[in-house]
Amino acid sequence: MNKKTAIVTGASTGIGKRITRLFLDRGYNVVMNSVTPENLEKTYLEFGSPVQAKMVAGDISQKSVGEELVRTAIKYFGTVDVLINNAGVFAPKPFLDVEEQELDHFFAINLKGTFFASQSAIKEMLKNGGGSIINIGTVLVDHAIAGFPATAPVVSKGGVHALTKQLAAEFGKQNIRINSIAPGIIRSPLQTKIGVTNSDDLAGLHLLHRIGEPSDIADMAYTLATSNFITGAIINVDGGHVAGHLFN
Repeated sequence: MNKKTAIVTGASTGIGKRITRLFLDRGYNVVMNSVTPENLEKTYLEFGSPVQAKMVAGDISQKSVGEELVRTAIKYFGTVDVLINNAGVFAPKPFLDVEEQELDHFFAINLKGTFFASQSAIKEMLKNGGGSIINIGTVLVDHAIAGFPATAPVVSKGGVHALTKQLAAEFGKQNIRINSIAPGIIRSPLQTKIGVTNSDDLAGLHLLHRIGEPSDIADMAYTLATSNFITGAIINVDGGHVAGHLFN
């Protein structure tokens, strides 16, 4: 039986790295993407230079990078079965302080990158009789926090959620399933970049009173990739963040 092939953007660190590792462990071919070539190669070597993985470095906000990911998958593995749009950027900043170029940056990577990578993948999935696209959104789209002003990235992720539902409607009859995972606070290098020195201090935002691990998101991504009757869903993997908060 031919192996299935997954494309993972933002594959070199954090959530994307764990997703890539899980799909490789489950027997998938994987095309790995990162904007930083040295990080991508480091992760590839850390995984043992697997023959069932290929690397494509590049900025996913460029339509041509999404196209190259699909071309690479077809060239080496013959099919595109799963696309995981994980690459993204996030940084809090008060609404009144956001500059035009900052908003453009969030939309270019988070929304435009997801849009055109999905477009390229769907063209191949239509030839193959179906496939699965998994986007990474955020619980903050539906659960705003006044003390954590992040309007620009949240709005771009809101577009990802809308795109998820619209594509599910457009391509459901062609057996292409499109879903989004909306993570809560997940342990990753991102927290350090936005000034969080101890991620565990944020555990109280979740009813489970812990922050999530990259494996929590990877497990859901694999579930969505292999479940044949889920589409158009925004699935919170958030430890109960949206349901409520603990009071310490």
